[in-house]
Amino acid sequence: MEMNYTDAEMHRIEEELHMEILPGTEIMTDVGSHHFVKGHNGVLVPQPSADPHDPLNWSMKWKFLAITSSSLVSFSQGFGPLALAPAFGYYIEAFDCSLADAVQFTGVSILILGFSNFIWVPLSSSFGRRVVYIASQLICLASMIWRAQAKTYGSFMGACVLNGLGAGPAESIQPAVIADVFFLHNRGFQNTVYWTAYMGSLMVGPIISGVMSDRLGWRSFWWLNVGLVAVSLLMVIFAFPETKYHRPHPNEIATPSSYEANNATPPVADKLQTGRVEDIEIHPIESKTGMPELAATKTADRDPFLGKGYPSKSQWKLWQSNEHPWKSMAIDLWLPWKLFAFPIVEFAAFVCSWSCSSFLTLNLTQAQAFAAPPYNFSSEDIGFFNFAILIGAIIGLATSGKLSDWVAARATKRNGGIREPEMRLIAMIPYVIVMYIGNIVAAIGMERKWPWQVIVVIAFGAAGMQVASIPSIVSTYAVDSYKPVAGPLFVAITVNKNVWGYGFSKFITPWVESSGFIPPIMTNGSLVLLWCLFGFLFYYKGKTFRRW
Repeated sequence: MEMNYTDAEMHRIEEELHMEILPGTEIMTDVGSHHFVKGHNGVLVPQPSADPHDPLNWSMKWKFLAITSSSLVSFSQGFGPLALAPAFGYYIEAFDCSLADAVQFTGVSILILGFSNFIWVPLSSSFGRRVVYIASQLICLASMIWRAQAKTYGSFMGACVLNGLGAGPAESIQPAVIADVFFLHNRGFQNTVYWTAYMGSLMVGPIISGVMSDRLGWRSFWWLNVGLVAVSLLMVIFAFPETKYHRPHPNEIATPSSYEANNATPPVADKLQTGRVEDIEIHPIESKTGMPELAATKTADRDPFLGKGYPSKSQWKLWQSNEHPWKSMAIDLWLPWKLFAFPIVEFAAFVCSWSCSSFLTLNLTQAQAFAAPPYNFSSEDIGFFNFAILIGAIIGLATSGKLSDWVAARATKRNGGIREPEMRLIAMIPYVIVMYIGNIVAAIGMERKWPWQVIVVIAFGAAGMQVASIPSIVSTYAVDSYKPVAGPLFVAITVNKNVWGYGFSKFITPWVESSGFIPPIMTNGSLVLLWCLFGFLFYYKGKTFRRW
C-alpha cells in the first residue's frame, strides 16, 4: 500500500476487511473507524501530507508545469536516436557504409540508452529528478552538436554512443515523476501521456528527418535537435522544481495523528474554494469486528493545502540528497537485477519490450520496403508514412489511459472500494487485437507488395495505437504493485527492452534479405501476443505473485 500506516493501524484495517493487504492493494474508501483525505474521486492514494510543498498538494498549475517539462525532456531525448531510418541512404553515402552498418547507428544508441539508466536512476533516487534532467540534457546537447559536425563513420558512431548515454532518463525518470506528483486514480492517463510523448518523439523524428534530409541535408536535422534540447533544458531549469519528496511515516511523527483519539478539536481551515476537494459525507464500510467508529475529520481540515500547494525555495536547488546517498545508489544498482526475480516485473518487461519492438520493426524496415521497387519512394515520402503511426498513437493516448482508469475504478467499486492493481489489465484486450492485426498486414503486405495505402493506414496506424497503449497499461500495473521501487523497476524494463531492440537491429536487415518480411515481423508479433496472453494469468493470480 502507498498510504502511511503504522503496523497496528494496518492490522486493524485488515481485521475490519477480513482480507490480507499486500503491496499494490489500495483502500479507496473509508473503513470503519479509519477516515482518509478525499478528492473529487474519493479517497486519495497515497494520502498527502499537510505540507503545502508536498508535490501531491501542488496546484494544477505546478503539476502541469512539472509534467510538461518532464514530457518535453522525454520527447526531446527520444526525437533523434531512432529518426535515421528514412535517411539511411544519405548516411550510407556520407560515410561509405552498408545498410546494415547504418542501421547500427540506431542499434548502438538503443543499447547504450538502456544501460545508462544504471547511472541515472540511482542518481535520481539519491540526488533528485531535477539534477538528472539538467545533466542528461547537457550531455544530449553536446552529442547533437557532435552528430551535426561528424565527418567519419567512427565519429558519428561516437556521437551516437554519447547520445545514448544522455538520453537514458527518457525511459525511466518520468514514471517516477508521475508517481511523485499524481494520485493513483490519475496515473493511468498520465503514464499514457508519458508513453505517447516518448514514443511520439520516435514517430515524429523520422517524419522530420526525412523531409529535412531531402531538402536541407541530413546535418540540418541534428541542428534542429540542438535547438529542441536547448529549449527543453531551459524549461527544466525554470519550470521543473524537485518532485522527489519524503512523506513522513506515522512512526516518525511524535504527536498523535488522530485528534479524535484525544477528544481534541481538530484545527479548522478555510474551506477550499477550488471545487477539487470535497467535504463529502462519509459512508464507511461497516465494521465486522465491533470496533467503535470515530467521527471523521473533514478533508479541508486534514489537508488544507490540497490543490493549493506550491514548491518551496529548496525545491529549486540543483540537487537535494537524501540522508545516505551513496548507500542508496548502491541499492539502486542492485535492485533492477533483483526485480527480475519477480514475475510481475518480468511480465511488464517482456510485454513492453516486444510491444515497442513491434514499432521498431517498422522503423527499421520502412526504407528497405518502400525505397525499393515497385514503390521507389524518396526519404521524404517514407518519413511522411510515420504520420500514420503518430495518428495511431494519438488514438491510443485518447483512449487507453482513460479506459484503464475507468476499468480499474469500476472493478474497485464492485470490490467494495478495495483496488487491486490487476484490475486494469483487462483494458489491454482491444489493443492486443489491434497489435496482431497490424503485424499481419505489415508482414504480408510488405512481402507481397500490397498497395502502400493499406500497409501504412492499417499496419502503421495499429503500431502507433498499440505502442501508446499496451506498455503504459502494463507498466502502470507494475508501478502500482511496487511503487517504492518505480525507478529501478523501469531500469529493469528498459534494459530488457533495449537489449532485445539492439539484437533485433543487428539481425533484422539480413533476415529480411534472406527470408523476406513475414518471418521476422510475425515472429516478433507472435511474441508480443504470447507475453500479453500471460495477462490472464496475472489477472487471476497476480495477488499470489505479489506475496513473493
